[in-house]
Amino acid sequence: MKILKSVTLASVLVAGSVALANAADVKNGLSGNYVETRSAEVFAGPCMANSEENLVGDQAILAWHISQGSWEGVALDGLGVAAAVKASGTIGAPDSNPYPAKAVLLVDERATPAQRRALESMARTKAGRLLEDVVAVQTAAIHFEERAHGSVLFTAGDQVRVETRTMQAGDHLCGNEDLCYLPLTKLAHSMPVFTLMERFTGNGLGATWSISGKSSSFVGNFQY
Repeated sequence: MKILKSVTLASVLVAGSVALANAADVKNGLSGNYVETRSAEVFAGPCMANSEENLVGDQAILAWHISQGSWEGVALDGLGVAAAVKASGTIGAPDSNPYPAKAVLLVDERATPAQRRALESMARTKAGRLLEDVVAVQTAAIHFEERAHGSVLFTAGDQVRVETRTMQAGDHLCGNEDLCYLPLTKLAHSMPVFTLMERFTGNGLGATWSISGKSSSFVGNFQY
């Protein structure tokens, strides 16, 4: 596997700060929090990353919680949307083809019909080809809680649960860990974090999963 050696955590944080400053001038944009989990390690040593390619990493959850702003003229303050994805290969790996991929979208049950359409449009636009084949759009109670830096809880009804925390010394097994993948959508700021729980129990993807104890998540914020 061709690990992205040139992408260091420091460079991601610096680039994110610049992007955030530039994005602040966008009128009527969206800002908020983002969390993403994968079934492959995103921050790992080469031996671990290589051993997972084409075996895992075909599942992901992408979740947005909007603090303020609008999309296509529709205000979305305080609402959220999540996508559960089942791909055909390791998502983001240079030597793996993850397509075709299927996705289920979960939009905030508090949203009006116009807001639901806007949330779906935003998620499809920002996730690109990963959400090209959305097999179902469902409503769910969306909850986002930032407990501490890097530690978040995101739920979408009973179907999706994501819990993360910051990396700790015991999480680094090899001692030469690096950033293996980038987030699946463009962010103003992001950082890899430890997955306490990634769970999808919904219908439509032909698969459910429950994953924990991996360095397989990102948290961050966006400014569109």
